[in-house]
Amino acid sequence: MSLLLAFLPFIVFAVADRFVGPTEALLLAALVSFVLLLRDWFILGKAAKILDIGTTILFTGLALYALLGGGLMGSIFAVRLAVDAGLFVIVLISILIRRPFTLQYAREQVARELWDSSVFIRTNYVITSVWAVAFAVMAAADAVLLYAPEVPVQVGIVATIVALVAAIRFTGWYPEKIRQRSAER
Repeated sequence: MSLLLAFLPFIVFAVADRFVGPTEALLLAALVSFVLLLRDWFILGKAAKILDIGTTILFTGLALYALLGGGLMGSIFAVRLAVDAGLFVIVLISILIRRPFTLQYAREQVARELWDSSVFIRTNYVITSVWAVAFAVMAAADAVLLYAPEVPVQVGIVATIVALVAAIRFTGWYPEKIRQRSAER
């Protein structure tokens, strides 16, 4: 549930964009990101998560850029490309700094004695990598729609949905598969 809540700013952005426009949607997403970050720190007493920090920086930066008249706001596909590419970069950075973003969420779900297990850590690298691929696919779909306007919008929508559903399903399936393998040994 916590991982799904982390994606709330992106959902708010996607919905708000349809009704109020990209700049306002970026502002709302930045506000939601910031509130979630404060909620974890001050209300729940949890350490800030990489995804939450990155999301807050991403949406706040894009919102400020839009407010200051940045040319990015000319096309919704350009805005979505910036958001999806930003999300890909956040996830990639989490891998590069050796703290896959799913690790923080997974630790909330498993016993503390498993946290340093090589299987647990490797599982989170795999899951985080799958999310990175999903976000790369989404960014690529946005780029195609931005730079090849003759491509039907439905192509981007389908690519995004397939990428997200695949990542969500994999995230649920893979740890169970690893548990089954471990139990068989």
